[in-house]
Amino acid sequence: MCEDLGFERLLGEEGFFARLLGRSPSGGGREPLYGPDLPVVLLTGGPGMGKGRLLRAVRDRFATKVPVIHVDCGSRVYADRAAPEPGARSAATEALTEAARRLGTWQGTGGSFAFPRLFAGLAMIATGVTEATPDAVAAEVERYGELPQRQRLPGLGTGDFWRGALRGAIRNLLTTLSGQTLDPYSASAANALLDALFASLAPRGRTELARIYGAYPGAAGQPEHGLRDLAADFQAGGEERELAESFLFRALREDLEAAYTGALGWLRRVGRPAVLLDRAESPLGEQLLRAVLSDRRGGQRDRVVIVGTARRADGGAFLYGGLPPREVPSPAEFRPTDGVPPSWSRRTDPGAERAPLADGVLLLRMPLLTGDQLRLETERRQRRAEPEGGTNRRRIDAAVAGLSGGRPHTVIRLAAAAADFLMPADANDRDILDAPLRLPGSGDSERPVADVLLQELILEQMPVRLPAEHHDHWLDLLTHLSVAHDTECADVLLRHHQSARVHRLTAHHVSQLLTDTGWPGCERHFIGDFGLRQLLVHRLYGLRPDGAAWYADHHLLRDHYTGRAAEEGAASGGAFRSVMAHRMNHHLVSGGVDDVVRHLAATLPGRPQEWCAELLEIAQAPYPGGADTRRERAQGLVAVDGPALRRTVDQLLHAVWLCEERTRPTGRETARTLAKLLDLLSIMEFDGAGQLGRTATEWSALAENEQPLLRCACTEQLGRRR
Repeated sequence: MCEDLGFERLLGEEGFFARLLGRSPSGGGREPLYGPDLPVVLLTGGPGMGKGRLLRAVRDRFATKVPVIHVDCGSRVYADRAAPEPGARSAATEALTEAARRLGTWQGTGGSFAFPRLFAGLAMIATGVTEATPDAVAAEVERYGELPQRQRLPGLGTGDFWRGALRGAIRNLLTTLSGQTLDPYSASAANALLDALFASLAPRGRTELARIYGAYPGAAGQPEHGLRDLAADFQAGGEERELAESFLFRALREDLEAAYTGALGWLRRVGRPAVLLDRAESPLGEQLLRAVLSDRRGGQRDRVVIVGTARRADGGAFLYGGLPPREVPSPAEFRPTDGVPPSWSRRTDPGAERAPLADGVLLLRMPLLTGDQLRLETERRQRRAEPEGGTNRRRIDAAVAGLSGGRPHTVIRLAAAAADFLMPADANDRDILDAPLRLPGSGDSERPVADVLLQELILEQMPVRLPAEHHDHWLDLLTHLSVAHDTECADVLLRHHQSARVHRLTAHHVSQLLTDTGWPGCERHFIGDFGLRQLLVHRLYGLRPDGAAWYADHHLLRDHYTGRAAEEGAASGGAFRSVMAHRMNHHLVSGGVDDVVRHLAATLPGRPQEWCAELLEIAQAPYPGGADTRRERAQGLVAVDGPALRRTVDQLLHAVWLCEERTRPTGRETARTLAKLLDLLSIMEFDGAGQLGRTATEWSALAENEQPLLRCACTEQLGRRR
């Protein structure tokens, strides 16, 4: 996998991250962006957009020049490490400790970092160990033994006013409490540890602890009270524990800031340190983001660059304080194609301290791959000798572009699977999804690339707020919803496929979960991402032999809208102009082609413009698996009974269906077919026929340029990729 694919502008010598960190990948100084008040940068984009890949690339490019720490907030390792001592550890404290330990071994300019302020807080919560003895408390404190003091560098000072804090604290604690059995957070344990901490520090160290922990909520400037309250809040759990954990994150940033201040820090340190929070949409990641954003809104200032990931396009609902994002001023945002990063500043009006957290955010929109980048990636991986002047590669390029929409991870996987794949001349783009893919480290085992993508984009990126009881059938629900257009038909499918379950999801729930996961919406398709929908359609057709699951879902929806049409006549059809058009769409793709042709032929006279709009809606549908006769039928090569009007409508329906499915090339041949058929209709003897000549010109021009005839959010994006 090419780690910098699509990120060249962001990672270059003059790129966004070089300026944000104040240092280029080669080590040259750069004028820092923003400051002294820094925004939290959130990389926004759904699954497969490369957020984690970009963070790893930033770490790999810059970590030898400036201190850059990568934390995977979605990893279970932190909770697993905390599990043996739930009263003294948490996932948050383990993540902070790991970050501090890595920085404590950093060997770049200025050397390693010390974390005495963080150590003091961790030492206090260590008194909550399960086995409440002095030895157990001391053993827990010793886990943080390397944090309060830097590794010694020859010829440089090492922060003497912190020296001895750990050794003195443990020694005094053991001496004072020898032979006692402690209750967690008993006064004797807390007092002994506090006395040990403060007694072993030089005056400057005591002043620093007083400044930091005297500011703990409710401490009233008294550091001893602050440390006791921090330990008590941690033990209390819930929101109180989150408050304590958030304050520990502040202490870590204060330790980093201290290393850069003063004469020695100014001389020895360069650039800005950074903490990269991968999978920050997880509860741990959101908690850490909320902590730093709240601190900075309240006036805390530090030079630590915080970069997190966000699946949602708006950065996450927690940023808006319960208000709909549309009622809050939009955060600043940056798209790499913009070139120059935007200016950014925090609100300074009287209500700034109560502003939503979004005020402190800069959204970096993850880039889609350009057409040139996509073609280069597929060409780089092609190993087959090119037949007929590169026809196969061009067909693969088109399939990868269509199914990925420029989503980098999907491009990389499809391009790798297509390295030895030969596309049939009249293939559907979805045919490439059956291409075998061998993942790195998997030996000789291969899997269809569709299975790999579904695993990586859906099963490994479950919505954070999806209840656990729905995890086992989330993929199945999305698979069936691939044929839905709006919330009404989605709810029909959901009721049917969850009928045996006590706990059920509604279309509204699923729509919110998809939005939270970063999948885009579309006004005409419930699964609004074209590439994801094609993956799910492919899976749906293969769930049961001969596409039985596909046909069953479409029959279910056809029957639902048959009943609705009988009850309400021509009432609104949701994503369609009418209930009848919605019904005919599902009837078309479930075996009712002849019925649809009869309906269209009967309703054309007298209403050509309305009829054309209805035809586009009906034909905007995927084609089932198996042999595809649409092209031959559109060209009149398949015998069809009936009068001339009906035969011509039959051909036109199949030509439009080819154009609207968006998974096959159309080009000049189909454009000529469209124009010819519409021109034929325009000279027939029915009311309004002459109006179809203009439509022939418009539709054929769109088809010739591979553009959708009926635009919606997902086909608009697809049209720009091809």
